[in-house]
Amino acid sequence: MSLPLLPQMTARLMLAVGGAVLGSLQFGYNTGVINAPQEVIEEFYNQTWHYRYNEYISRGTLTTLWSLSVSIFSVGGMIGSFSVGLFVNRLGRRNSMLLSNGLAFLAAVLMGFSKMAGSFEMLILGRFVIGVYSGLTTGFVPMYVGEVSPTALRGALGTLHQLGIVVGILVAQVFGMDLIMGNDDLWPLLLGFIFVPALLQCILLPLAPESPRFLLINRNEENKAKSVLKKLRGTTDVSKDLQEMKEESRQMMQEKKVTIPELFRSPMYRQAILIAIVLQLSQQLSGINAVFYYSTSIFAKSGVQQPVYATIGSGVVNTAFTVVSVSLDLLC
Repeated sequence: MSLPLLPQMTARLMLAVGGAVLGSLQFGYNTGVINAPQEVIEEFYNQTWHYRYNEYISRGTLTTLWSLSVSIFSVGGMIGSFSVGLFVNRLGRRNSMLLSNGLAFLAAVLMGFSKMAGSFEMLILGRFVIGVYSGLTTGFVPMYVGEVSPTALRGALGTLHQLGIVVGILVAQVFGMDLIMGNDDLWPLLLGFIFVPALLQCILLPLAPESPRFLLINRNEENKAKSVLKKLRGTTDVSKDLQEMKEESRQMMQEKKVTIPELFRSPMYRQAILIAIVLQLSQQLSGINAVFYYSTSIFAKSGVQQPVYATIGSGVVNTAFTVVSVSLDLLC
């Protein structure tokens, strides 16, 4: 990082960004957590089915239930991501993140006590609920981090969202080892562990300020926005930041609101839309989601003796190259 950027990293800014990125960590953790303990959770499904119906579950039904347990997370994520706008412009960015932790607590209870209750339905419902939370997080965190960060650091700090995700995936893969929590006795604790970062975020976020952009543009509270900016920047002169936000607000008011069909029809947005779609497709079609969700099973069927360690290896590589990406953003 170049020296001129260092003074802008105040303690209040680090608290705000660190507290927010815990949500990214949660998203990553719940993406990777279901991978390693697949066999022990499938055995729980089998035993529960036998207890209820006095027969063991068929392979086809077990595969269907497991696929539902994995994919329902993404269904919840889609619902959550489409709901971001309902919260951020009414409650604020910080308060939206705080309230969304209620979903994390609910999911932790559902999944953590599913074995005790003998209910795989609780586990599946918990996966759906934490999926909704994760979908909301994908909108809340980058928005908040971008709005509290100074312009010079916005790109670099914005990459911490992705770093939080991959670190969360790696932590889940390590915790999913049989020696830690990926065994028959402790897998409910592995899934319910999301209670801890949710609680930590509920402690940290009230100490962080609301987004100054939200206060100025959405609430029209310039004095509060100025006070927040002074704390975040560690300086009394925040006139430049305020002017940037006011100019942005004026431009937004002058611009015509664009509908989704117009977004695709208008030549003005065509290049940006094409770039965004290609970037997303290149990530999704790379097969990385199959690695996150099924790598342990894939490695096992490929004859790997210790598939969990191979999964952790893929997580380490994923994290390492994300760190490289973040480092390049900081240096450039």
